[in-house]
Amino acid sequence: MQYEIKELPEVRVAYLRYKGAFGPAIGEFWKEVFTPWQKAYGLLGKVTYGVAQDDPATTPAADCRYDACVAVSPDYPIQAPAKEAHLPAGRYAVAAFRGTGVEVAAAWGAFYRQLQADGVAADGVCFERYPADYAMDPASGIFQAELCVPAR
Repeated sequence: MQYEIKELPEVRVAYLRYKGAFGPAIGEFWKEVFTPWQKAYGLLGKVTYGVAQDDPATTPAADCRYDACVAVSPDYPIQAPAKEAHLPAGRYAVAAFRGTGVEVAAAWGAFYRQLQADGVAADGVCFERYPADYAMDPASGIFQAELCVPAR
């Protein structure tokens, strides 16, 4: 998997948390919960992020946490049920992903193994970054995102 090292700025986000097994249920969470919330608060058409807070290889499925996030301005008033977080600025290895929700888990695994082998991976928050014009093909389930991992 090809990647670039990029300096990314800090991003203030509003997020809703999903808790449970990773996989297709996260896509349903975006569709049924997060996107309607975005629409209700006028946040469609903004860059969004997916942040896995736990490693499903070491955390029981029922305890895995995933945050669906949207970039907001410094003065945007975040209201419940959303919460505020900040994605840290820094050096990130960034790889383009195109595929389905089922395929993204394997892509993450391959990407992270490659970064470890290259001696690039650093500790910190990993996330998926979705463009402001994000769209999933309804027939195939294919979407595009950037996989972002802290880099040395």
